[in-house]
Amino acid sequence: MTIYTHRDSNIRKTWALFSVFLIVVIWLGWIFSQIYGNASILFFAVIFSSLMSIISYWYSDKIVLAMVRARELQKKDAPELYNIVENLTITAGLPMPRLYLVADRAPNAFATGRDPKHAVVAVTAGILEILDRAELEGVLSHELSHIGNRDMFLNTAAVILAGFISLLADFFMRSMWFGGFRRNEDRNGGGALILIGIALSILAPIAATLMQLAISRKREFLADASGALLTRYPEGLARALEKISKVRRTRNAAYNINFHFVT
Repeated sequence: MTIYTHRDSNIRKTWALFSVFLIVVIWLGWIFSQIYGNASILFFAVIFSSLMSIISYWYSDKIVLAMVRARELQKKDAPELYNIVENLTITAGLPMPRLYLVADRAPNAFATGRDPKHAVVAVTAGILEILDRAELEGVLSHELSHIGNRDMFLNTAAVILAGFISLLADFFMRSMWFGGFRRNEDRNGGGALILIGIALSILAPIAATLMQLAISRKREFLADASGALLTRYPEGLARALEKISKVRRTRNAAYNINFHFVT
C-alpha cells in the first residue's frame, strides 16, 4: 500500500467505523431496552451516539487542546518553529496548520483536527528545549504526515467507539449496583443484565487497547516514511526519538525513586 492509497483507505475506514459505531449503539440500545422494559433507552442511545459523533467530528481538536491547556502561538512567539512548519507544509502541499504550545516539560508533539484545512499541531515546551532544528523538523514532518494521510480523522473515530464502549460498561455496572431504568415485571432480564455488564466492564478496556494498537501501528510507520520523504533526512527523526526516549526513561526512573522514598 502506498502513502496515497493509505490516505484514501483511511477515509473509507473512518466512515465505516462511524457506521459500525451507530449500528452497534442502536443494537445495544434495543437489547437493553428489552432487558429493562423501557423503550426510551433505545431513543437515548440513538440521540447520544449521534451527538457524540457530531461533537467529536466538529470539536475534537478544541476538546483535546482544552484538556492539555494548550496556547495558540503566533509567528512572533516562535519564529523558528513557524519557519520549519511553513517550509514543510509547502513541500508537502498542505495548508498551514495552527500551532499550539503545551506548557509541559515532557517532550511530546501531536496533530489533531478533522481535515488538513482545520488541522492543529501542538508541541510541548519540553520538546522545544531538547531538540535541535533537524530533530524538530523530523518530529514535525511526522505530525504533518499524519495530517496529510488523514490519520487524525480515523483515530478520532476509533477513540469515539472505544470510549463509548467503556462508558457503556461503566453505566450499566453502576445501574446494577445503584439502580437504573425499570426492569420488566417478570425480572427475567436481571441475570442477563449482570452478565452483559460484567462482560462489558472486562472487555471494554481490552477492546479499546486492541483497537488503538491495530490502528496506530501502521499509521506510525507510514507517518515515519512520509516524514522522511518530506525532510530527506530520516536521521533527524531517529535522533529526536532517541532523545525523547532517554528523557522519558530518566523521568520514569526518577519517579520510581521518589515513589519508593515517599512510601
